[in-house]
Amino acid sequence: MTQDSRQDEADMLKWAQGIARKNGWVLNPDEDHLRTVIRGLVRNKEKFGRPYCPCRLRSGDEERDRAIECPCIYHKDEIAHDGHCHCLLYYKKP
Repeated sequence: MTQDSRQDEADMLKWAQGIARKNGWVLNPDEDHLRTVIRGLVRNKEKFGRPYCPCRLRSGDEERDRAIECPCIYHKDEIAHDGHCHCLLYYKKP
């Protein structure tokens, strides 16, 4: 892992923490899973220019795929119903 990729992951984690804090959620307490999702977000941002949810399939249509840009349009309902989003990134506060 390069210094740049570590910094990108640190920046993405900080960004995700801000979203969680703003919405009264917490991030996944499982460090391994959290790191996996953060790496997926970084990889998608580097590859496609946007942090698409790594648990969602892109269509290739940029306008349509904005719906799955993290935090995706589904996350609030998933967190309310399931206690977490599909990616297992954001959780309801215990």
